[in-house]
Amino acid sequence: MGNLIGKVALITGSGDGMGRAHAVLMASRGADIVVNDIRRDAAEETARMVKALGRKAHVVACDVADTAAVRALAAEGIGTMGKVDILVNNAGFGQRAQLPEIVEKDFDRMMAVHVKGSFFLTQALIPAMKERRYGKIINISSIWGMTGAPVASHYCAAKAALLGFTKAWAKELAPWNIHVNAVAPGGVRSGGPIKLDNPEILRAKEEKVPLKRYCEPVEISYAVAYLASPEADFVTGQVISPNGGDTIVGF
Repeated sequence: MGNLIGKVALITGSGDGMGRAHAVLMASRGADIVVNDIRRDAAEETARMVKALGRKAHVVACDVADTAAVRALAAEGIGTMGKVDILVNNAGFGQRAQLPEIVEKDFDRMMAVHVKGSFFLTQALIPAMKERRYGKIINISSIWGMTGAPVASHYCAAKAALLGFTKAWAKELAPWNIHVNAVAPGGVRSGGPIKLDNPEILRAKEEKVPLKRYCEPVEISYAVAYLASPEADFVTGQVISPNGGDTIVGF
């Protein structure tokens, strides 16, 4: 499937995990990739994988919490690739802490990476998208942004903020043919679940999911690539949550 041929995607936090999976899958479907991560070596490895698929890749290493840096990231991405068609606001991190344990610097960092970084990078890319009357923005939220959790309230709030951005930006940017959607993953076999849970705990959590497993990162990437593709040209302001049936939202 080459439904992203001719497109350029900028993916934050694409040095590993889901971000890398998004980059590799979209490259396999024809997209060139601007790889961003706070760790240059990790970003360079993702770029190598993209180039191995015959696509162009450009690395910009920066912290998305730095507003000046994300503005430079947008400018460099457009300057190097000529345009950015697709933005995936993927950069993020988790912290399992309960309310009394969350100190101000933890709260500020959580909001800076997920919320401020996504806001100001999107803001920086919007003028060029408006001029070309084309854009696909995909915000990576979380199932916890929809349901909450008994830990990590600052993480839940940050991921819920991305859902708010998605709904508002979809309405604001629709006149310029810019589509904005969100993906809210359930349990994924990357990041926190792998780093923070031992195999027994992870398996117990998976047993509670109706499909009896967490997904591989690429299974989230399929949803991201769909929303980035022409197949989703009538989809905006929506939240897709691949979660194995863990949360089913009715109407």
